[in-house]
Amino acid sequence: MSRFDIQPTPLAGLQRVQRQRLGDARGFLSRLFCAEELALAGWTGPIAQINHTFTAQRGTVRGMHFQHPPHAETKLVNCLQGEVWDVAVDLRRGSPTFLQWHAERLSADNQCALLIPPGFAHGFQALTDNVEMLYCHSQPYAAQSEAALHVQDPHLAIAWPLPVQGLSPRDAQHALISDDFEGVHL
Repeated sequence: MSRFDIQPTPLAGLQRVQRQRLGDARGFLSRLFCAEELALAGWTGPIAQINHTFTAQRGTVRGMHFQHPPHAETKLVNCLQGEVWDVAVDLRRGSPTFLQWHAERLSADNQCALLIPPGFAHGFQALTDNVEMLYCHSQPYAAQSEAALHVQDPHLAIAWPLPVQGLSPRDAQHALISDDFEGVHL
């Protein structure tokens, strides 16, 4: 029995992962990661890092982060408490969906996750207070490969559902995309 229902999104390689709960009167079990099943959706290699985040205030936006090769990473993003508007932007040079974004509502209730392949920027907006997220990364964090897009870049025109607030000083300073932005070469 599969513990995941994996559905493609309009951006090639970006997958919506619906976790299947097994439960009874005592509670439930929900598998967050299975290398064998997620390999069919594009996960390759081991988990190199797991991160847990807490966001206190509704409306807060974190992102849009990515790593350049050779540290480009696959991410499996889960929401464990609250609800978020989770966004991925295709940065793959030559992709037919270059600079297009796709968003999914992830929540503790809907048991959805987003499997984000290398070459995508990622961020989210907290739709509730007290949001907890869990990220599985295929590559460790590498400061020299880190990059980001500005969450309010007009080239992206991300339709954040709430007014953007709570940006970290670092996220607020990310540059806008220039007309000659070439994306990520994988």
